[in-house]
Amino acid sequence: MASSRDSREQVTRETERRSRLSVAAFGGGFLYLLSAIIISETLNGAPTVGLLQGLKPALEGEASPAVSPRTEEVKFISHHAFSLIAGSTLVAIAVGILTLILLVLLDATRFRRPQTWSAARPLVIGGGVAVAVVSLAHQVVTAIETHSFSVGHDFSNHAVEQALTKGTANSIIDYVDLLAGLALAAGMIAVMINAMRVGLLPRWMSFLGMFSAILIFLPIGGAELQLVPAFWIVMMGILFSGKWPNGEPPAWKAGEAVPWPSRADMQASGSTSKGQPALAGAAADAGPAPTQAASVGSSRKRRRKRGARG
Repeated sequence: MASSRDSREQVTRETERRSRLSVAAFGGGFLYLLSAIIISETLNGAPTVGLLQGLKPALEGEASPAVSPRTEEVKFISHHAFSLIAGSTLVAIAVGILTLILLVLLDATRFRRPQTWSAARPLVIGGGVAVAVVSLAHQVVTAIETHSFSVGHDFSNHAVEQALTKGTANSIIDYVDLLAGLALAAGMIAVMINAMRVGLLPRWMSFLGMFSAILIFLPIGGAELQLVPAFWIVMMGILFSGKWPNGEPPAWKAGEAVPWPSRADMQASGSTSKGQPALAGAAADAGPAPTQAASVGSSRKRRRKRGARG
């Protein structure tokens, strides 16, 4: 257990780090969403190859056509390389800010719960840095490969695959991207679980953070689903700024773990609060009894007096 002095010093350091990072967190959330919109809208405009278009060379007896049906798709990506690189640059910045947020949250969690998984820190740092670098490197390599394809003379299916997926550089980047995304997701989920245990994050924010980690690892659903990680980053900016609705979780100011009440605790608290009105009602029902008894006694006395007079 940390002493009260150590707790006060830790809270002071955390407050300074949180206040410095709060504005960046707001920006990181908006940049992440903006990057998803840019990349998604750019790729949505790419020409697509339907089933009949893809089978047309084979139906005409060309097993390996000189011009692949996907040639225009590769040229489109080459011509829009600047937009894709710009979107990936925003992703890299946003992931860098996300990594800093997770480190602040992890340090605060480990102070309150030293048995927090020690591998979470290297996973967050290594995964975050690698995801940021790879996201940008992937688009740069794609721009180079698709440009070489566009100005070249080989437009076969093999050349298309080399430009988009099967080139040596593309294969290496895809492999590193998989490992980096997995590391960041694992580290982020570990941080969410432990931060919830010590009371630094509300439960819904922890679960939303875990879902965001999965979406960062598997960027599916276009800009619509990528709104979730962006929203989570912005909400962390609000929490770090000290403007959390109804006050921030008490564990931040206490400098120690203040776990959220369990379901059993909430049920016990609920039964106690429900019992109070019942007791009050019973007391209210019992209240008029003495008055009723008094009125009966007084009526008996009046009858006795009338009998004596008679």
